[in-house]
Amino acid sequence: MTGLHRLREPHKRSRWRGLREAVRARRGYTAVVLVTVAALLTGLGFWAGRPDDMDPSGQGLPGNAASGELPTGPCAPTDTLVPPCGAWWGAYVPYAANGSLKDAVLGFEERIGRRLDLVYNYHDMSGTELDGQLLTPDEQELGEDRLLMLAWESTVWTEPHHENWTETQLGWKNIASGKYDEEIVDPQIRRLKAYGKRVFLSFDQETDARIKEGAGTPEEFVAAYRHLHDRFRELGADNVVWVWTVSGYLGSAKEMKALYPGDEYVDWIAMDQYNYYGCHDTTDWKDFLRSQRPSYEWLRANVTDDKPVMLAEFATAPDADDPGRQRDWYTEIPGAVKKLPEVKALVHWNRPTSEKPECDLTVNAGPGLEGYREAGRDEYFRQPVPPR
Repeated sequence: MTGLHRLREPHKRSRWRGLREAVRARRGYTAVVLVTVAALLTGLGFWAGRPDDMDPSGQGLPGNAASGELPTGPCAPTDTLVPPCGAWWGAYVPYAANGSLKDAVLGFEERIGRRLDLVYNYHDMSGTELDGQLLTPDEQELGEDRLLMLAWESTVWTEPHHENWTETQLGWKNIASGKYDEEIVDPQIRRLKAYGKRVFLSFDQETDARIKEGAGTPEEFVAAYRHLHDRFRELGADNVVWVWTVSGYLGSAKEMKALYPGDEYVDWIAMDQYNYYGCHDTTDWKDFLRSQRPSYEWLRANVTDDKPVMLAEFATAPDADDPGRQRDWYTEIPGAVKKLPEVKALVHWNRPTSEKPECDLTVNAGPGLEGYREAGRDEYFRQPVPPR
Protein backbone atom coordinates (compact mmCIF):
# COMPACT_ATOMS: atom_id res chain seq x y z
CA MET A 1 0.00 0.00 0.00
CA THR A 2 1.21 3.47 -0.74
CA GLY A 3 1.48 4.98 2.72
CA LEU A 4 1.34 2.33 5.45
CA HIS A 5 3.43 -0.67 4.60
CA ARG A 6 6.12 0.17 2.12
CA LEU A 7 6.04 3.77 0.93
CA ARG A 8 7.46 2.17 -2.21
CA GLU A 9 8.25 5.13 -4.43
CA PRO A 10 11.32 7.12 -3.32
CA HIS A 11 9.25 10.04 -2.07
CA LYS A 12 7.24 7.68 0.12
CA ARG A 13 10.09 6.23 2.13
CA SER A 14 9.81 8.27 5.34
CA ARG A 15 8.81 6.09 8.24
CA TRP A 16 5.73 7.16 10.15
CA ARG A 17 5.70 6.23 13.81
CA GLY A 18 2.26 7.16 15.08
CA LEU A 19 1.57 3.65 16.38
CA ARG A 20 4.50 3.58 18.73
CA GLU A 21 2.50 3.63 21.95
CA ALA A 22 0.28 0.79 20.82
CA VAL A 23 3.35 -1.14 19.71
CA ARG A 24 5.03 -0.81 23.11
CA ALA A 25 1.99 -2.31 24.75
CA ARG A 26 2.39 -5.43 22.64
CA ARG A 27 6.12 -6.12 22.50
CA GLY A 28 5.53 -9.82 22.45
CA TYR A 29 4.23 -9.56 18.90
CA THR A 30 7.69 -9.45 17.34
CA ALA A 31 8.67 -12.72 18.95
CA VAL A 32 5.44 -14.33 17.81
CA VAL A 33 5.99 -13.22 14.24
CA LEU A 34 9.61 -14.34 14.22
CA VAL A 35 8.49 -17.77 15.35
CA THR A 36 5.92 -17.71 12.55
CA VAL A 37 8.60 -16.82 10.00
CA ALA A 38 10.79 -19.65 11.22
CA ALA A 39 7.91 -22.06 10.95
CA LEU A 40 7.08 -20.94 7.45
CA LEU A 41 10.64 -21.30 6.29
CA THR A 42 10.98 -24.77 7.76
CA GLY A 43 7.55 -25.93 6.62
CA LEU A 44 6.29 -26.75 10.09
CA GLY A 45 2.62 -26.00 9.42
CA PHE A 46 1.23 -24.43 12.59
CA TRP A 47 -2.36 -25.40 12.04
CA ALA A 48 -2.13 -28.75 10.34
CA GLY A 49 -4.56 -31.13 11.94
CA ARG A 50 -6.83 -28.44 13.37
CA PRO A 51 -10.54 -29.02 12.85
CA ASP A 52 -12.02 -27.07 9.96
CA ASP A 53 -14.15 -25.01 12.33
CA MET A 54 -11.16 -23.48 14.10
CA ASP A 55 -9.09 -20.53 13.00
CA PRO A 56 -5.28 -20.30 13.41
CA SER A 57 -5.54 -18.52 16.75
CA GLY A 58 -7.70 -21.23 18.25
CA GLN A 59 -10.82 -19.05 18.29
CA GLY A 60 -14.05 -19.96 16.53
CA LEU A 61 -14.82 -18.87 13.02
CA PRO A 62 -16.68 -15.60 12.49
CA GLY A 63 -20.44 -15.71 12.70
CA ASN A 64 -22.31 -15.36 9.44
CA ALA A 65 -22.72 -11.62 8.92
CA ALA A 66 -25.14 -11.92 6.01
CA SER A 67 -28.44 -10.45 7.20
CA GLY A 68 -31.45 -8.61 5.89
CA GLU A 69 -32.82 -8.36 2.40
CA LEU A 70 -30.75 -7.28 -0.56
CA PRO A 71 -31.48 -3.79 -1.89
CA THR A 72 -33.71 -3.75 -4.95
CA GLY A 73 -34.41 -1.29 -7.72
CA PRO A 74 -32.23 0.41 -10.32
CA CYS A 75 -29.59 1.53 -7.79
CA ALA A 76 -29.16 -1.86 -6.10
CA PRO A 77 -25.52 -3.06 -6.19
CA THR A 78 -24.62 -5.88 -8.53
CA ASP A 79 -23.34 -9.30 -7.46
CA THR A 80 -19.79 -7.89 -7.59
CA LEU A 81 -20.78 -4.87 -5.47
CA VAL A 82 -20.89 -2.31 -8.27
CA PRO A 83 -23.26 0.57 -7.36
CA PRO A 84 -24.99 1.53 -10.64
CA CYS A 85 -26.13 4.99 -9.54
CA GLY A 86 -22.98 6.35 -7.93
CA ALA A 87 -19.89 5.24 -6.03
CA TRP A 88 -18.89 3.92 -2.61
CA TRP A 89 -17.32 6.42 -0.20
CA GLY A 90 -14.61 4.68 1.79
CA ALA A 91 -11.41 5.19 3.73
CA TYR A 92 -8.34 3.58 5.20
CA VAL A 93 -8.04 4.77 8.80
CA PRO A 94 -5.01 3.66 10.88
CA TYR A 95 -5.54 1.91 14.20
CA ALA A 96 -6.18 4.12 17.22
CA ALA A 97 -3.44 4.47 19.84
CA ASN A 98 -5.29 1.94 22.01
CA GLY A 99 -4.97 -0.64 19.23
CA SER A 100 -8.62 -0.47 18.19
CA LEU A 101 -9.65 -0.24 14.55
CA LYS A 102 -13.26 0.22 15.57
CA ASP A 103 -12.48 3.26 17.70
CA ALA A 104 -10.40 4.76 14.90
CA VAL A 105 -13.15 4.33 12.30
CA LEU A 106 -15.95 5.58 14.54
CA GLY A 107 -13.89 8.63 15.48
CA PHE A 108 -13.18 9.36 11.83
CA GLU A 109 -16.86 9.03 10.96
CA GLU A 110 -17.79 11.45 13.71
CA ARG A 111 -15.40 14.02 12.24
CA ILE A 112 -16.61 13.63 8.66
CA GLY A 113 -20.29 13.61 9.61
CA ARG A 114 -21.31 10.32 7.99
CA ARG A 115 -20.88 6.57 8.05
CA LEU A 116 -18.37 5.17 5.59
CA ASP A 117 -19.66 2.80 2.94
CA LEU A 118 -16.35 0.94 2.84
CA VAL A 119 -13.56 0.35 5.39
CA TYR A 120 -10.15 -0.68 4.03
CA ASN A 121 -7.64 -2.62 6.15
CA TYR A 122 -4.37 -4.46 5.55
CA HIS A 123 -3.07 -7.90 6.59
CA ASP A 124 0.00 -10.07 6.20
CA MET A 125 0.15 -13.86 5.87
CA SER A 126 1.51 -14.63 9.32
CA GLY A 127 -1.77 -16.09 10.57
CA THR A 128 -1.28 -14.19 13.84
CA GLU A 129 -4.33 -12.70 15.51
CA LEU A 130 -3.12 -9.12 15.31
CA ASP A 131 -2.26 -8.74 11.62
CA GLY A 132 -2.58 -12.11 9.90
CA GLN A 133 -6.17 -13.00 10.70
CA LEU A 134 -8.67 -11.88 8.10
CA LEU A 135 -11.80 -10.50 9.68
CA THR A 136 -10.63 -9.46 13.10
CA PRO A 137 -13.36 -8.88 15.72
CA ASP A 138 -13.24 -5.14 14.97
CA GLU A 139 -13.58 -5.77 11.24
CA GLN A 140 -16.52 -8.08 11.81
CA GLU A 141 -18.29 -5.48 13.94
CA LEU A 142 -17.61 -2.65 11.51
CA GLY A 143 -18.74 -4.88 8.66
CA GLU A 144 -22.25 -5.14 10.08
CA ASP A 145 -23.13 -1.75 8.56
CA ARG A 146 -20.32 -1.26 6.05
CA LEU A 147 -18.51 -3.03 3.27
CA LEU A 148 -15.02 -4.33 4.03
CA MET A 149 -11.98 -4.24 1.77
CA LEU A 150 -9.13 -6.51 2.89
CA ALA A 151 -5.65 -6.15 1.41
CA TRP A 152 -3.71 -9.40 1.89
CA GLU A 153 0.08 -9.30 1.52
CA SER A 154 2.18 -12.38 0.72
CA THR A 155 4.66 -11.40 3.43
CA VAL A 156 5.14 -11.81 7.16
CA TRP A 157 5.65 -8.53 8.99
CA THR A 158 8.19 -8.45 11.79
CA GLU A 159 6.55 -5.60 13.72
CA PRO A 160 2.91 -4.85 14.54
CA HIS A 161 1.00 -3.25 11.68
CA HIS A 162 4.27 -3.23 9.69
CA GLU A 163 5.56 -0.31 11.69
CA ASN A 164 9.09 -0.13 10.28
CA TRP A 165 8.34 -1.89 7.00
CA THR A 166 10.44 -4.98 7.77
CA GLU A 167 9.12 -8.29 6.50
CA THR A 168 9.80 -11.72 5.07
CA GLN A 169 8.65 -12.32 1.49
CA LEU A 170 6.88 -15.64 1.02
CA GLY A 171 7.31 -15.43 -2.76
CA TRP A 172 4.71 -15.59 -5.51
CA LYS A 173 6.03 -18.87 -6.86
CA ASN A 174 5.49 -20.46 -3.44
CA ILE A 175 1.95 -19.10 -3.20
CA ALA A 176 1.24 -20.39 -6.72
CA SER A 177 2.58 -23.85 -5.90
CA GLY A 178 0.20 -24.26 -2.96
CA LYS A 179 3.09 -24.47 -0.49
CA TYR A 180 1.24 -22.37 2.09
CA ASP A 181 -2.30 -23.52 1.43
CA GLU A 182 -2.75 -25.76 4.44
CA GLU A 183 -0.94 -23.61 7.02
CA ILE A 184 -1.84 -20.08 5.90
CA VAL A 185 -4.26 -19.76 3.04
CA ASP A 186 -7.00 -22.30 3.75
CA PRO A 187 -7.72 -21.23 7.37
CA GLN A 188 -8.27 -17.65 6.22
CA ILE A 189 -10.46 -18.77 3.32
CA ARG A 190 -12.61 -20.67 5.82
CA ARG A 191 -12.93 -17.53 7.93
CA LEU A 192 -14.12 -15.48 4.98
CA LYS A 193 -16.50 -18.22 3.91
CA ALA A 194 -18.01 -18.41 7.41
CA TYR A 195 -18.46 -14.64 7.44
CA GLY A 196 -20.86 -15.03 4.54
CA LYS A 197 -21.27 -11.36 3.68
CA ARG A 198 -19.53 -10.20 0.51
CA VAL A 199 -16.12 -8.57 0.98
CA PHE A 200 -13.59 -6.98 -1.34
CA LEU A 201 -10.21 -8.75 -1.37
CA SER A 202 -7.01 -7.34 -2.88
CA PHE A 203 -4.01 -9.67 -3.10
CA ASP A 204 -0.66 -7.86 -2.92
CA GLN A 205 -1.94 -4.37 -3.70
CA GLU A 206 0.44 -2.08 -5.63
CA THR A 207 1.79 -5.27 -7.06
CA ASP A 208 3.92 -3.53 -9.70
CA ALA A 209 6.14 -2.14 -6.94
CA ARG A 210 6.68 -5.56 -5.36
CA ILE A 211 8.74 -6.97 -8.19
CA LYS A 212 11.83 -5.02 -7.11
CA GLU A 213 11.21 -6.13 -3.52
CA GLY A 214 11.78 -9.76 -4.43
CA ALA A 215 8.21 -11.07 -4.55
CA GLY A 216 8.79 -12.56 -7.98
CA THR A 217 8.13 -12.01 -11.66
CA PRO A 218 4.88 -10.83 -13.28
CA GLU A 219 4.27 -14.37 -14.50
CA GLU A 220 4.66 -15.71 -10.96
CA PHE A 221 2.24 -13.09 -9.63
CA VAL A 222 -0.38 -14.04 -12.20
CA ALA A 223 0.02 -17.69 -11.23
CA ALA A 224 -0.23 -16.84 -7.51
CA TYR A 225 -3.30 -14.66 -7.98
CA ARG A 226 -5.03 -17.32 -10.06
CA HIS A 227 -4.13 -20.03 -7.56
CA LEU A 228 -5.65 -18.06 -4.67
CA HIS A 229 -8.75 -17.28 -6.71
CA ASP A 230 -9.18 -20.95 -7.58
CA ARG A 231 -8.50 -22.06 -4.02
CA PHE A 232 -11.28 -19.80 -2.70
CA ARG A 233 -13.61 -21.32 -5.26
CA GLU A 234 -12.59 -24.89 -4.37
CA LEU A 235 -13.35 -24.25 -0.69
CA GLY A 236 -16.68 -22.63 -1.50
CA ALA A 237 -15.86 -19.06 -0.44
CA ASP A 238 -17.95 -17.39 -3.12
CA ASN A 239 -18.58 -14.21 -1.14
CA VAL A 240 -15.25 -12.64 -2.17
CA VAL A 241 -15.13 -9.82 -4.74
CA TRP A 242 -11.68 -9.82 -6.34
CA VAL A 243 -9.79 -6.54 -6.69
CA TRP A 244 -6.55 -6.22 -8.68
CA THR A 245 -4.62 -3.21 -7.37
CA VAL A 246 -1.63 -1.47 -8.93
CA SER A 247 0.02 1.84 -8.13
CA GLY A 248 -1.18 3.46 -11.34
CA TYR A 249 2.31 4.96 -11.74
CA LEU A 250 2.71 5.10 -15.51
CA GLY A 251 6.47 4.62 -15.26
CA SER A 252 5.52 1.01 -14.46
CA ALA A 253 3.18 0.65 -17.44
CA LYS A 254 4.94 -2.40 -18.87
CA GLU A 255 4.89 -4.21 -15.53
CA MET A 256 1.26 -3.35 -14.80
CA LYS A 257 0.14 -4.74 -18.12
CA ALA A 258 2.06 -7.99 -17.58
CA LEU A 259 0.66 -8.42 -14.06
CA TYR A 260 -3.00 -8.63 -15.04
CA PRO A 261 -4.45 -12.10 -14.26
CA GLY A 262 -7.28 -11.82 -16.80
CA ASP A 263 -10.87 -10.67 -16.75
CA GLU A 264 -12.15 -14.05 -15.61
CA TYR A 265 -10.12 -13.70 -12.38
CA VAL A 266 -10.76 -10.03 -11.60
CA ASP A 267 -13.97 -8.23 -10.58
CA TRP A 268 -12.54 -4.71 -10.08
CA ILE A 269 -9.31 -2.97 -11.08
CA ALA A 270 -7.84 -0.44 -8.66
CA MET A 271 -5.08 2.16 -8.44
CA ASP A 272 -3.44 4.44 -5.86
CA GLN A 273 -2.82 7.96 -7.09
CA TYR A 274 -2.34 11.25 -5.19
CA ASN A 275 -1.71 14.94 -5.47
CA TYR A 276 1.53 15.12 -3.47
CA TYR A 277 2.40 18.73 -4.33
CA GLY A 278 4.82 20.07 -1.67
CA CYS A 279 5.54 16.57 -0.43
CA HIS A 280 7.39 16.19 -3.75
CA ASP A 281 9.02 19.60 -3.57
CA THR A 282 7.12 20.59 -6.69
CA THR A 283 5.05 23.58 -7.75
CA ASP A 284 2.75 21.38 -9.83
CA TRP A 285 -0.59 21.25 -8.06
CA LYS A 286 -2.78 18.53 -9.58
CA ASP A 287 -6.49 18.90 -9.03
CA PHE A 288 -8.49 15.75 -8.39
CA LEU A 289 -9.23 15.02 -12.02
CA ARG A 290 -5.66 15.58 -13.20
CA SER A 291 -4.30 13.39 -10.41
CA GLN A 292 -6.55 10.46 -11.40
CA ARG A 293 -7.52 10.67 -15.06
CA PRO A 294 -4.19 9.72 -16.77
CA SER A 295 -3.87 6.41 -14.92
CA TYR A 296 -7.60 5.71 -15.14
CA GLU A 297 -7.56 6.14 -18.92
CA TRP A 298 -4.34 4.14 -19.34
CA LEU A 299 -5.66 1.19 -17.34
CA ARG A 300 -8.90 1.09 -19.28
CA ALA A 301 -7.10 1.37 -22.62
CA ASN A 302 -4.26 -1.06 -21.90
CA VAL A 303 -5.47 -3.54 -19.26
CA THR A 304 -9.26 -3.85 -19.38
CA ASP A 305 -12.27 -1.68 -20.12
CA ASP A 306 -14.66 -4.33 -18.85
CA LYS A 307 -14.27 -3.79 -15.10
CA PRO A 308 -15.26 -1.09 -12.61
CA VAL A 309 -12.45 1.03 -11.20
CA MET A 310 -11.64 1.65 -7.54
CA LEU A 311 -9.48 4.51 -6.33
CA ALA A 312 -8.10 2.24 -3.62
CA GLU A 313 -5.99 5.07 -2.18
CA PHE A 314 -6.38 8.75 -2.94
CA ALA A 315 -5.71 12.05 -1.14
CA THR A 316 -4.11 15.44 -1.55
CA ALA A 317 -1.28 17.11 0.30
CA PRO A 318 -1.98 20.62 1.66
CA ASP A 319 -0.71 23.89 0.23
CA ALA A 320 0.72 25.88 3.12
CA ASP A 321 0.52 29.11 1.10
CA ASP A 322 -3.11 28.58 0.18
CA PRO A 323 -4.91 26.37 2.75
CA GLY A 324 -8.23 26.68 0.93
CA ARG A 325 -6.76 24.81 -1.99
CA GLN A 326 -6.98 21.54 -0.10
CA ARG A 327 -10.63 22.15 0.77
CA ASP A 328 -11.46 22.93 -2.86
CA TRP A 329 -9.64 19.78 -4.06
CA TYR A 330 -12.12 17.68 -2.13
CA THR A 331 -15.25 19.71 -2.82
CA GLU A 332 -14.65 19.30 -6.55
CA ILE A 333 -14.70 15.49 -6.34
CA PRO A 334 -18.46 14.86 -6.82
CA GLY A 335 -18.49 16.75 -10.10
CA ALA A 336 -15.07 15.61 -11.30
CA VAL A 337 -15.49 11.89 -10.63
CA LYS A 338 -18.51 11.76 -12.95
CA LYS A 339 -16.05 12.42 -15.77
CA LEU A 340 -14.48 9.07 -14.80
CA PRO A 341 -17.72 7.10 -15.06
CA GLU A 342 -16.27 3.67 -14.29
CA VAL A 343 -14.88 4.82 -10.93
CA LYS A 344 -17.32 3.15 -8.58
CA ALA A 345 -15.45 3.37 -5.25
CA LEU A 346 -13.21 6.05 -3.71
CA VAL A 347 -11.10 5.12 -0.68
CA HIS A 348 -9.39 7.99 1.09
CA TRP A 349 -5.91 7.39 2.52
CA ASN A 350 -6.19 9.10 5.90
CA ARG A 351 -2.59 8.97 7.05
CA PRO A 352 0.53 11.08 6.62
CA THR A 353 3.33 9.66 4.51
CA SER A 354 5.89 11.28 6.80
CA GLU A 355 6.09 13.60 9.78
CA LYS A 356 6.59 16.62 7.51
CA PRO A 357 3.52 18.90 7.47
CA GLU A 358 3.59 19.03 3.68
CA CYS A 359 3.08 15.26 3.61
CA ASP A 360 0.02 15.19 5.88
CA LEU A 361 -2.65 13.57 3.73
CA THR A 362 -5.25 13.34 6.50
CA VAL A 363 -8.59 15.10 6.61
CA ASN A 364 -8.82 15.13 10.39
CA ALA A 365 -9.08 18.91 10.74
CA GLY A 366 -8.97 22.23 8.92
CA PRO A 367 -9.74 22.92 5.25
CA GLY A 368 -9.18 19.31 4.21
CA LEU A 369 -11.84 18.12 6.63
CA GLU A 370 -14.23 20.85 5.49
CA GLY A 371 -13.88 19.84 1.85
CA TYR A 372 -14.04 16.11 2.51
CA ARG A 373 -17.16 16.50 4.66
CA GLU A 374 -18.86 18.48 1.92
CA ALA A 375 -17.95 15.95 -0.79
CA GLY A 376 -19.24 13.07 1.33
CA ARG A 377 -22.68 14.68 1.55
CA ASP A 378 -23.22 14.39 -2.19
CA GLU A 379 -25.99 12.01 -3.27
CA TYR A 380 -23.55 10.33 -5.65
CA PHE A 381 -21.91 8.82 -2.57
CA ARG A 382 -25.17 7.79 -0.90
CA GLN A 383 -25.74 4.34 -2.34
CA PRO A 384 -27.58 1.47 -0.60
CA VAL A 385 -25.01 -0.70 1.20
CA PRO A 386 -26.04 -4.36 0.99
CA PRO A 387 -26.39 -6.33 4.24
CA ARG A 388 -25.22 -9.58 2.68
